[in-house]
Amino acid sequence: MTSRRLPQYSLFAAMLAAAGLPIYIHAPKFYVDEYGLTLASLGAVLFGLRLIDVVQDPVLGWLSARLGDLRGVAVALGVGIMALSMLGLFAIAPPIAPLWWFALCLTGLFSGFSFLTINFYAQGVLTAETMGCGGYLRVASWRETGALLGVCVAAVAPTAFMILTDAPFSTFAVAFAGLAILAGVAMRREWSNSLPHSESGFAQVLSDPLARRLLILALVNATPVAVSSTLFLFFVEGRLGAVGAEGPLLLLFFLAAAISAPVWGRIAGEIGAKYALLVGMVLAIFAFAFAAALGTGDVVAFAIICVASGAALGADMTLLPAIFANRMARIAPNATQAFGLWSFVSKFTLAFAAVSLLPLLQAAGFQSGAENSQSALWMLTVLYAVVPCVLKLIAVALLATTHLEERPQ
Repeated sequence: MTSRRLPQYSLFAAMLAAAGLPIYIHAPKFYVDEYGLTLASLGAVLFGLRLIDVVQDPVLGWLSARLGDLRGVAVALGVGIMALSMLGLFAIAPPIAPLWWFALCLTGLFSGFSFLTINFYAQGVLTAETMGCGGYLRVASWRETGALLGVCVAAVAPTAFMILTDAPFSTFAVAFAGLAILAGVAMRREWSNSLPHSESGFAQVLSDPLARRLLILALVNATPVAVSSTLFLFFVEGRLGAVGAEGPLLLLFFLAAAISAPVWGRIAGEIGAKYALLVGMVLAIFAFAFAAALGTGDVVAFAIICVASGAALGADMTLLPAIFANRMARIAPNATQAFGLWSFVSKFTLAFAAVSLLPLLQAAGFQSGAENSQSALWMLTVLYAVVPCVLKLIAVALLATTHLEERPQ
């Protein structure tokens, strides 16, 4: 494997990312506005699907390591399931009760996402090992930059498509299906060789103190982004009163993350990934703190905050996966199951945000697209800005007290 083939990793990462975080941004509001579902019911479904992942993700990791020459076929099937599920979610009118259709489509989408993510990250470890010094950061930079670009496009695509069509979400789903096919074709040769596996790989990860701490850190550190992403559209519409600005603001946020990702990689090469990540976390804390003080009409100030918090996200998505992958290469290089754990942690934060925050917002009397009381808007501000700020402070403390023996390479 040479660096000349890394761009296809970016493309595949973009496809996966487009089916991750943006779904939590768009799907709840889409089903509330289009089918009148409640925030609490959608949050319960999202959390319930994550409970399935408690069993599913480790099993998918175990299965991935044992597919042998069939791994390429299984990956192609996973890509197909994701494409069809996305079409069902946004492009097809629910043939059954909307809540059940929502759950069914997300089950297919998230299951495909889990399987592909596990294989993709495990393959990344093998790829990095063939690249010599700096391999882990190089792979992580290409992969996470692609992921962030995918998030950028997916986050703003429905808004952009409103200019071109009366069915922006259907168009988005069709575009995603096309991207999935393209990414699958580009990566087809990477799955020709089976992944080596270890019978005790899952146990190896959980028995390692540093690996366990990194997983806990990933859980705490990712939750603020999950919280703000889940509530982003509601905050812009309800707190800022900036209907129509959602797309450009999302683009600023994720574009800042994408542009900053390779910069964080270079910074980590100079001062170490731990200290670079700490800088990014502190930047996020300042951004959330200022967001808590915003009110109606503060769109320009929020745009600046989007740039700062997006840059902080670039550090999170580039450096922490590289640190974890580097640790896995040392303690469990053949343990595909390890990335089942990583996948679960990443998705659990989004589901936890949905099941805890959406019902709280509904209980406070918040209504999407309507006039809201000051108490409802206050609750929205607390959940969007104050809660993530506190969680980031905890993450900083965890990382600062974590001893990393080496810089990720």
